[in-house]
Amino acid sequence: MLIKNFFKKYSKFLSIIGVISIITLIMFYKILTPKEFLPIYQPAEVNFKLVDSSLQHIKKFHKISNFNLVNQNGNNISQEFYHNKIYVADFFFTTCPSICPIMTNNMLKVQEKIKNDPNVLIVSFSVDPKTDSVAQLKKYAKEKGVDDLKWNLLTGDKKQIYDLARKSFFVAEIDKDSDSNDIIHTENFVLVDPDKRIRGFYDGTNLDEIKNLISDLSLLKGEYQDLYN
Repeated sequence: MLIKNFFKKYSKFLSIIGVISIITLIMFYKILTPKEFLPIYQPAEVNFKLVDSSLQHIKKFHKISNFNLVNQNGNNISQEFYHNKIYVADFFFTTCPSICPIMTNNMLKVQEKIKNDPNVLIVSFSVDPKTDSVAQLKKYAKEKGVDDLKWNLLTGDKKQIYDLARKSFFVAEIDKDSDSNDIIHTENFVLVDPDKRIRGFYDGTNLDEIKNLISDLSLLKGEYQDLYN
């Protein structure tokens, strides 16, 4: 009877204590649970076949180099265009009969997911700039449903593009059967953070990898919540 009267008398107080205890436990759980961060990829951690020999030993501080190319609308696009943005990059060419159509279709799925997100963009570099003129890229963009506000298709100086593929994004091998040191681009999509660092590689022909990419985009945005809030 005494216990019953005690709980009746102090029920409101005990309820408040209970709520405070639950909130405290949740806060401690969040503090003690480490945040999940995506890795920061360095040249030495990537398949050496995809990395220029001058960088294969580099283990820290790698960032995407600056570039100045032209998009499907004839506009000059540099790294500054992606200032404070997260972006997904790949390398392709419009007449590619094999993996490129699959990659483009899957990148369109990424485009759909980010269409209302001003902080995430897409860029595709043509490894065949001689064929992929501005007019050709524009035609390709219209045919495929590329949103000009979200996705740049870039062409321009061949050496600059090849250097980006081998020295910045690590997505291409040297074509040993070619006399002109042409490259063979991979199917990789590359996730780049606002600090111009590589945070993920994904097989652009694999739907499960695309799902992982989309999930990692949210994770990476959380890492930069102070920038985007």
